[in-house]
Amino acid sequence: MSPTPAARTLGERVAERRRRLFVGRGAEIELFRTALHAADPPFSVLFLHGPGGIGKSSLLNRMAEDAVEAGAVVVRAQGGALASPDGFADVVAEVRAVSRSVPADDPAVRRPVLVIDALDRVGDVDERIRDKLIAALPGDGLAVLADRSAPGDAWCEPAWRERLRSVAIRGLDAHESRELLLRSGVGDTEVKDLAVLAHGHPLALCLLADVAAGQNPPIRPNGPLTADLIAVLLRRFIDTIPEARYRRALEVCALAWVTTEPLLCSALDVDDAHDLFRWLAAQSFVEAGPDGLQPHDLVRDVLDLDLRWRNPDEYRRVFRRVRRHVHRSFDAPDRRQQLRAMYEVKFIFRNLPGVLSPVDWASWGMQHPEPATPADHGEILRLVEGFEGAESASLARHWLDRQPEAFIVLRERGRALRGFLGLLDLTKATAEEVVSDPVTAAAWRHATRSAPVRAGEVVTQTRFVVDRECHQGPSPTLNATPVVTLQRYLQMRSLAFDFLTLAEPDAWDEYFALAGLPRVAGADAVVGCHRFGLFCHDFRAVPVASMIESWEDRVLAQDFSRPE
Repeated sequence: MSPTPAARTLGERVAERRRRLFVGRGAEIELFRTALHAADPPFSVLFLHGPGGIGKSSLLNRMAEDAVEAGAVVVRAQGGALASPDGFADVVAEVRAVSRSVPADDPAVRRPVLVIDALDRVGDVDERIRDKLIAALPGDGLAVLADRSAPGDAWCEPAWRERLRSVAIRGLDAHESRELLLRSGVGDTEVKDLAVLAHGHPLALCLLADVAAGQNPPIRPNGPLTADLIAVLLRRFIDTIPEARYRRALEVCALAWVTTEPLLCSALDVDDAHDLFRWLAAQSFVEAGPDGLQPHDLVRDVLDLDLRWRNPDEYRRVFRRVRRHVHRSFDAPDRRQQLRAMYEVKFIFRNLPGVLSPVDWASWGMQHPEPATPADHGEILRLVEGFEGAESASLARHWLDRQPEAFIVLRERGRALRGFLGLLDLTKATAEEVVSDPVTAAAWRHATRSAPVRAGEVVTQTRFVVDRECHQGPSPTLNATPVVTLQRYLQMRSLAFDFLTLAEPDAWDEYFALAGLPRVAGADAVVGCHRFGLFCHDFRAVPVASMIESWEDRVLAQDFSRPE
């Protein structure tokens, strides 16, 4: 038998390793193959669900490979790509193009198969995914979806429910666990104990194999897999890395939202990072997506904390280079690229109090802000009235009538309104318009009393922040607030003051003082039964570049002691 030729590309190498390490899941694969080869499939949607690290992505990869080998045309998408309107539209267009290409005389030859991973990164599955994407497949097409949660209410409609097959993905059994360890290079004498320790969790098995490969002392705690054990495993793995440059690459991957080869080159000051990128992609806890590499949710923070403890000075150098690389995308011509850069730069500051408002990390970067339309106005007013009362709703109508372009909305995948922001330009308003709202009047008084606003200067105010479920608590809407406002800071070269308006302001005092937006003393305003505080930044005193540098100085001045 002739030897298998070496893989020519990084993608082929990663795919080869995935195939070698794939074990188990026989029932799920057989279920998929039955539908794939049937003239009239027994279901149209295979919905895989299970916790993080349980192996959903590996199973999707295997199913996609099976579909290609069977002659199907596979369309792949990641939940993160579907979060933006443009990304969603691109996938819909690809599905429709593939569906049109199916031969009418023999559709089974090129049956379209839609594969969507990490659906939880966009929120609950709803009518938009179902009716715009999956419904665009031909009648015998298949869709395979992976989510951390079981199918939601969108699939309860009888006509769709009968076309759905939901499968919970469980841990590997004892035999499969031992087989995965053996294929990962673990010696026969260690396999049994390590398999018991991991309790069938594929990510834990891979980490245990990595640790064992480094010939560290065995880990034999009793009890189930915990976050603490994951941390121990990762630290043991880091101890085995032979070269500092690989630890630095891992540091970048843990710090950045998404890691690419150009980012590695910038962050590590090297001309060619291909081998480092390839090494990262081969790690068991790193996932490859359409935009680059991301460490698994269970391991990112442990890696970040441990690596900065090991070499604080080098970590500081890497942090600055990562931030500056991302910063260069702020001026990208495409608005979508700009927003992505804002999300990325805020993400690297995630451990600094005051730089980010309290964050719902599970939804970070999933919803993309977009301008409100006249059709949104009624729902905006209903949201304001529901949380802040009729008087506030009247003021929201006042500003919608005068500055409709100032309102930014976030949508769920079904296009329902998740929340909105009202980003007013007070220098565009007349004096009568400003004073008719107690909150904008308070902001304008402070701006003009602190130092007269000069001709051409701009005063802005985030007047409304309302999330449909949480008002001003951690939510996709609150996530978007610092991202959208940072974009405004960078685009308005003549910005003099920016105000942020929040209800229950006492709870935010310390937080925004650290962020460089201290509360304006004596400027609270009451609307109806609600008191609103003003938080302000004077850009004439501290320009935006200096503000970001101060964030960087504070995050790098933190204690880098090793986590317990």
